[in-house]
Amino acid sequence: MKAIDLASLLCSRLCHDLLSPVGALNNGIELLADEQDPEMRERCLELLAESARASANKLKFFRLAFGAGGGFGDAIDTHEAKAALEGLYGAEKRIELGWMVADDKMGKGAVKLLLNLAMIAGDALVRGGRLDIGAEQRDGALEIVIRAEGPRILLDPVLREMIARGSVNGTVEPRAAGAWLAHSLAAEANGEIRISDPEDPALLIGVILPEQAA
Repeated sequence: MKAIDLASLLCSRLCHDLLSPVGALNNGIELLADEQDPEMRERCLELLAESARASANKLKFFRLAFGAGGGFGDAIDTHEAKAALEGLYGAEKRIELGWMVADDKMGKGAVKLLLNLAMIAGDALVRGGRLDIGAEQRDGALEIVIRAEGPRILLDPVLREMIARGSVNGTVEPRAAGAWLAHSLAAEANGEIRISDPEDPALLIGVILPEQAA
């Protein structure tokens, strides 16, 4: 895939995810302009604040997961990655996050890989649940584990195939941009991604990256 094609896919994904909170901002502003009741105006302001917060959190996450977030060095502070995930999922309290990353810094590619896989697993928790993210150096390699558990786990077969193979029938849809990027990052680092079977009660995604990629 050409770089411009990937950029287009990521932009489409970003626009899709921002449509709801930005639309809510627009609706809230319109309601606020016409509303005279003090209590309703206060409620409108609360909704505007929530929508603005959601938009900012999504932008911070996508900047780190897709863009040049974390600066232009080779390593990223893992606390920044944790904060990005907490902003994406923690505010709604629908998903409980567990963070078990030993190192204070990780390679930029490894962090982007971790965040994209965590986003895929979190989105699969359609009724909420728990999302655990772990990473540690072992035997000269970086091991990453993502575990999602909840009352219902729904991972699109297209995303599952994209993670494993990098494309489906030679095409990549905007909704699969993160999965394609995760596969590409692992492949570029000579790494390996493994994913649990659809029948398993929990979704497990494991990654092994050579030491130089960590």
